Amino acid sequence: MGMSIPLMVISIVLFFILFFGLGFILNMLFRKTWIMAVVYPIIALYITGDLRVSEYVTNFSSSMSFLWERVQSLAVADAVILLSGFAGSIVSGWVIRILRVRGYRMF
Repeated sequence: MGMSIPLMVISIVLFFILFFGLGFILNMLFRKTWIMAVVYPIIALYITGDLRVSEYVTNFSSSMSFLWERVQSLAVADAVILLSGFAGSIVSGWVIRILRVRGYRMF
């Protein structure tokens, strides 16, 4: 059965805020503006794949084909929620960049 609209809206907002916050903190600590935008797809694929990291190392080709099938079978609501997390990580990079241009120093 599908996801209800209020649950989907709350999930979108929560993923956006969660990954915006994580991206903002990582950008401050590592001084790399787009670090979370690079790391987020790896996290999203790990969440989607539902495999252990060791399986990606030992059975790379079969785990990648399994991962590709899982990504293709995602429901639209799940894909939108994951994309909102990616948008949050990108917005955090923009915010850090704007703050640095305006003279704010973070760590």
